[in-house]
Amino acid sequence: MLTEVGVFLGSLAAADLAERCGQGLAHDAASWAVRKRELTGRSSARWAGSITRATHDQWALARRGQATHLAWLRTQIASVEARLARSLGAKADKRAGLVRGYASRGEWHAKSRRLQTLKDRLAVVEADWAAGRVRVVRGGRQLANTRHHLQAAGLSEQAWRERWRAERMFLAADGETGKRFGNETIRVTDTGQVSLKLPAPLTHLANAPHGRYLLDATVRFQHRGQEWLDRITANRAVAYRIHHDPVRGRCYVTASWQRAPVPVLPLEAALARGVVAVDMNDDHLAAWHLDVHGNPVGEPRRYFYDLTGTAQHRDAQIRHALTRLLHRTRRCGAAAIAIEDLDFTDGTSREKHGRNKRFRRLLSRFPTAKLRARLVSMAAEQDIAIVSVDPAYTSRWGAQHWQKPLTSPRRKTSRHDAASIAIGRRALGYPIRRRTAPPPHHQSDGAGHRTAQARPETRGREETRPHIPGPRTRCAPPGRGAKAGDQDAQHRSGHPTEHRSWQQDPLPLSP
Repeated sequence: MLTEVGVFLGSLAAADLAERCGQGLAHDAASWAVRKRELTGRSSARWAGSITRATHDQWALARRGQATHLAWLRTQIASVEARLARSLGAKADKRAGLVRGYASRGEWHAKSRRLQTLKDRLAVVEADWAAGRVRVVRGGRQLANTRHHLQAAGLSEQAWRERWRAERMFLAADGETGKRFGNETIRVTDTGQVSLKLPAPLTHLANAPHGRYLLDATVRFQHRGQEWLDRITANRAVAYRIHHDPVRGRCYVTASWQRAPVPVLPLEAALARGVVAVDMNDDHLAAWHLDVHGNPVGEPRRYFYDLTGTAQHRDAQIRHALTRLLHRTRRCGAAAIAIEDLDFTDGTSREKHGRNKRFRRLLSRFPTAKLRARLVSMAAEQDIAIVSVDPAYTSRWGAQHWQKPLTSPRRKTSRHDAASIAIGRRALGYPIRRRTAPPPHHQSDGAGHRTAQARPETRGREETRPHIPGPRTRCAPPGRGAKAGDQDAQHRSGHPTEHRSWQQDPLPLSP
């Protein structure tokens, strides 16, 4: 029964999507109303509303993907043109804004051909963008291409057709607040009974009053089941989607609802009880609890995940690791998690990292966007704030200032553990260095003592200090020579939040 209803509504959804794509940029509210009236006569008003909303969301998603593809093509073209303009073997100069040239004449020729290919693709995508034309495959483009490679995919034609039919079925209904159990189209009672409001042409198949079909099987929700039960008991809106898995021969019901916006806490309130700092890696999360003074407390924790296999397996691995991290944060008593604001959008490009394929694959494995989005949504359920910090040099300076002091015969501190401390101190507003320098006039040779590296704009910073005449003492008498120029000191990281006054940390960690 579910297959018959899903295939029928899927045909209506396919026709509506084709009509919407044909309208392009000329679509407006009036045309949307016309489409909905036509679908209402062939199904029902609620099914028509669900189909037209799903069509609108699909078209909008395709437009966003088209805009992202446009930006990527323009970035690639600019990068290739900049490297083609340099001579062969030229080195990069970051200060002058120059990229490196290609290594050989053959690579230069291959990239020049690729440049023309990218420009042709850009012209096609720009024309589609201007005309409002999108290209959508109901059921998935990957599954459609699999039809031509059944032997390589290990599928028979019958198995492929079952998967294709399952993906193109439409069994989704939006919820309505005030209606019985929060949804009139797909209704799930508090006891788990599922019933459908059949479309008009299929009402003769109903086995319940008012054109409904009651399924024999019952359902239950393991994840957030109590929250779902509270909503349907109060007749609050719950949206349902029924998906058929032809491999297992089962149907699954997915429930979803909209939550109230999470209030944004002030930074001082979120960090009042310390922070759990997290260093993201391609195979694990390194976390360490820091108190309000920036000192690590307890032992470091590592939460591993395996990102091989199917998309469902990778998502489950990330969700499990983040769940353990959130539970650890609650046990520590902290109310915030500090993470790096990583973005590897251009990191996997060969134009940026050349032939270093191993490094580009490493960046590709980093699930930065998925981890960030999943962590924000899951932390909101636990009333835990997320603090994003600048990722510049956290691994390097963390290893320099924290890895060795925190390593003991019973505890081996890794570079990633030290980086988590650097991330947490940056979130709390402290310098990454364990101790700040004393006041200038309390140093060994007065205000001219060099406590940190010179600024990049300081002239002569790479030269040796000039010879100072007079006796070899720690401080030359007045009038016996000049110091080695104006060497303004700064903290190593140079992060804006780390430019603090010269004072000791409130509770410094003993070495």
